Amino acid sequence: MSGWHQAKLRVRFEETDKMGVVYYAKFFVWMEVGRVSLLRDLGLSPAKWGELGLHIPVVQAHADYTAPARFDDEILVKTRVARVGTRSIRFENEIFRLPESMLLCRGHTVHAFVADRGRSTPFPPDLRAKLEE
Repeated sequence: MSGWHQAKLRVRFEETDKMGVVYYAKFFVWMEVGRVSLLRDLGLSPAKWGELGLHIPVVQAHADYTAPARFDDEILVKTRVARVGTRSIRFENEIFRLPESMLLCRGHTVHAFVADRGRSTPFPPDLRAKLEE
């Protein structure tokens, strides 16, 4: 499968809780940032999927947290395609705090491949080839 794709971001104040720590669910938002950025760089922007009448909703999400992030930390989100099945795709993520490259979270999401009416459908061969590059 593909190598690691990288996206950087800064922790916004609204992403923190009363203790000043990033709320755990925000890591899934960052995984989405990484996933969309990876797909866009492969020429598979969200608009392109929509034009084709295809969608990849999340059907599974998992995260293991190792350290906190706080307001204004610089974050590196690494994302890769781990597996392309016949009707699903798995993305893996590693999230780091910069500049020290401290691992904050490791996780994955699994997405079904569906057509406009929400029915599972096989990956078209041309999309599969791009995802497996």
